[in-house]
Amino acid sequence: MIEMETTKEQHSQEKEKHNHDHDHNHGKMPIILYFIGLALAIVALFLSGEYQLIKNIMFSLATISAGYHVIVLEGLGETIENTKANNKFTPNSHILMGLAAIGASAIGNFWEGTLLILIFSGAHFLEDYAEGRSRREITKLLEMNPTTARLILPDGNTKIVDVSELTVGDQLQVLNGDQVPIDGVILSGSTSIDESSINGESIPNEKTKGDTVFGSTINGTGTFTMEVTKENEDTVFSKILQLVNQNQDNQTKAASIIQKFEPKYVTVVLIAIPLFVLLAPVLLDWTWSQSIYRGLVLLVAASPCALAAATVSVTLSTTSNLAKKGVLSKGSSYLSQLADTQAIAFDKTGTLTKGKPEVTNYYFADSVNEENIIDILVALEKESNHPLADAILRKFEQKNKLTIEVENQIGKGLTGDYNGRNYRIGKPTSFDNVENEYIRLNKEWASEGKTVVYVAEDENVIGLIALMDIPSEHAKETINYFKEHGIHTTLITGDSEMTGKAVAEQLGIDEVIANVMPEDKSRIIDEQKEKYGVTAMVGDGVNDAPALVNADVGIAMGEGTDVAVEVSDLVLMQNNLSKLVQSHNIATKMNRVIWQNIFFSMAVVVFLIIASFLGLTDIAISVFLHEGSTLVVILNGLRLLKSN
Repeated sequence: MIEMETTKEQHSQEKEKHNHDHDHNHGKMPIILYFIGLALAIVALFLSGEYQLIKNIMFSLATISAGYHVIVLEGLGETIENTKANNKFTPNSHILMGLAAIGASAIGNFWEGTLLILIFSGAHFLEDYAEGRSRREITKLLEMNPTTARLILPDGNTKIVDVSELTVGDQLQVLNGDQVPIDGVILSGSTSIDESSINGESIPNEKTKGDTVFGSTINGTGTFTMEVTKENEDTVFSKILQLVNQNQDNQTKAASIIQKFEPKYVTVVLIAIPLFVLLAPVLLDWTWSQSIYRGLVLLVAASPCALAAATVSVTLSTTSNLAKKGVLSKGSSYLSQLADTQAIAFDKTGTLTKGKPEVTNYYFADSVNEENIIDILVALEKESNHPLADAILRKFEQKNKLTIEVENQIGKGLTGDYNGRNYRIGKPTSFDNVENEYIRLNKEWASEGKTVVYVAEDENVIGLIALMDIPSEHAKETINYFKEHGIHTTLITGDSEMTGKAVAEQLGIDEVIANVMPEDKSRIIDEQKEKYGVTAMVGDGVNDAPALVNADVGIAMGEGTDVAVEVSDLVLMQNNLSKLVQSHNIATKMNRVIWQNIFFSMAVVVFLIIASFLGLTDIAISVFLHEGSTLVVILNGLRLLKSN
């Protein structure tokens, strides 16, 4: 399999992790230490003033115990790690709270120092839990990964084996209620399968011999045998997992800016606060005690924890929500780009259309027996493997089974004899002396982008059939949605201009570019980007791959080719364009919530700094408001878990 990779940006394998994006894999010990610290603080509060020394010692122990994980491990520990990794001072914002607590204790305010750590650490654990909700939505996918399969041995018996041991061609038995272990095709049996893990569709799909099944999906009440068609690492579900893993490393532009900005901001605060403490007695006529205390309050107020958390829960909630709907992204930055899209280009076949022709119109002369001619028509087409034959056989039902010897003549079509007469189905240009009514209908239907074939008896045309690859169920409403949002829509197709315009007129597409060779599609995307700005491309075939890579956001139909899926930034696991509308809608909300969080968190910081200067707040109030604002932005992001 072509290894899936992010094609728009190259990400470092050892990138610095965000302060609010750690792997908190320390077991239950941090919580235990926190509650020990909380208990010590409560006991100390109830001690009388004559035990002041003991109270201060207990407050100090409570501060150390409650803040060990958040301040020492994360604040100090990661500051040291990041500084070594970057060869420059790269502070973690948590050390600001640690310094404030130490400073408060140093000037005798032991209780305020302890309260600061208790509120800060408690809020931090709540943040972790809130963020964990959206992470758990994503990592549930890992739990759905099949591990064992029921292999059918040469003697007909079955053996439980690890999925990783399966190879293409192996035959498996899947019992009712079992998880389908790997991608394959049904050899015998029929059932219904819940494929929501693959395409987000909750209604089970009926399956029988010859149908494709996917690993991780859940078998219903039937039992069937299947043949393995893909290696474990090449299955659709494995690709989903790879996309999810890539997604968690890829950030929105706002998140990247915050991540780069945060250490610099903390460094400025670490320099500014000592200067403030030293200059305040001189410039503001404060006492040293007032200056130090106000400096500590300012240190708490200026901590950027809410800003650091502004994007994390938002992006995780968005991607997990879309994953449940059957839409996968290689990174939240591409969702952000989708929200900013100003032009979107669509491939035609298999993207805007169903990908296979259907009979749209037919007409037979009044003088012929329609039932009889349909029986002959079906008998002829049964001997053909042309896609148009499939469409005709799907449309017409044979009343009387006929056996006709059929010849496929190049340039003329299908021909065969029945009851002493010759019947032929072929393209209009292969017939002479055609009546005006058939010529008129041919021109009318052809102008609508339809393919027309004539039906003749002894070379006299007695009917005609029009076929067309018709628009998919949600194509028109999708185009309408993007047009309503002021986004330019373009149809790019290798078909004739007449066919392209016919589809575009049905759907209301702004622009049609027809007769396009595969190598031209990428150039057209360049032109769209230059003319309109951020451009998305939706496609499903190998010939769409260059354009999908070149677009700001490449969007693949999940039932398309592997290459198209692998080079795209978003994948619609069902060939359902309504999922694209949902994606754009939710991505737009994601961007809006991110900026809400950023403005809110910055407003809180500015408010607390001004209040600190004016002496309107103390350490406890600052910590409460500060951590409260952090929880607000986290919870605001979690709203997107349920967004439609």
